[in-house]
Amino acid sequence: DFGETPEQATAHARREWEIYFPDGRPAAGHRHYHVVDGERRVGTLWLGPMPDRRPDREWVYYVEVDESLRGKGYGRGAMELAERDALAHGATELGLNVFGSNTVARGLYEAMGYRATAITMAKPLGQPAE
Repeated sequence: DFGETPEQATAHARREWEIYFPDGRPAAGHRHYHVVDGERRVGTLWLGPMPDRRPDREWVYYVEVDESLRGKGYGRGAMELAERDALAHGATELGLNVFGSNTVARGLYEAMGYRATAITMAKPLGQPAE
């Protein structure tokens, strides 16, 4: 549960799409890659300027590897591509968000040298603390 109804999530995604993919193409400065193994598409990577618009910071907006292929190094490869691409675009820092419950992705990012810079916490109201 990420705090949005399906309708809210759909509306949010639609707004984001209109901003970041006008006319169905990535907005200025944004790059979208297919992660491939030979001819086979195994995932997706989208990165671009960090939302704060500092020119030396890039942001991973989306990275995903097909569920059946996770744990085979494709996620690391996608993140290595993101780092090379960000450096080539003048970045000195690359950021991303990861859900706290996604321990596999968090482990990968930490192993690659990423560190937490902010933590968002939530508690369902009306329920006792665990």
